[in-house]
Formats: sequence, structure tokens, C-alpha cells
Amino acid sequence: MTLHEDIREFIVENFLFGDDNGLKDNSSFLEEGIVDSTGIMQLVSFIQEQYLIVVEDEELTPENLDSIQKVADFVQQKRRTLALA
Repeated sequence: MTLHEDIREFIVENFLFGDDNGLKDNSSFLEEGIVDSTGIMQLVSFIQEQYLIVVEDEELTPENLDSIQKVADFVQQKRRTLALA
């Protein structure tokens, strides 16, 4: 399963009750009412546990967490940073 597929599955199962309703990789979670602030914390917990990364408070922004694509890019960037450390 790819990173995008893994994130999509989590979003669909936890926030869309198993029905993706045409969810696109660039669909805004906030603008489309898919994930609220509590849901963002669930998403953060998932990516921290699933991908063994730490999400810092200052990283809790729509630029990092507002779509499948943004989450995937964020996770990839965090993994690259860890690999260099």
C-alpha cells in the first residue's frame, strides 16, 4: 500500500464512514468539513504511530495536514529529515 493509499484509508474509515464520496488527494479536509480540530488530533496520532515521526506543535498547520497530498508530503519530508539525522 502506498503512503497516499494508507492515509486515504485512514481518512475514509475514520471520518467518512467507509464511503470516500469522491475524495481527491488534494481535497481540503477543513473546507469540505471532512476533519474538524478533534479529527486533526486523531490524524496526528495516526501519522505519529504509523510512520514513527514526531509532529511538533508548530507543524500543526493546514499547510501540513489539510489534504491527503499535504499529509503525504509532510510525512515524506519528516522521514527525509530523520534519515539525515
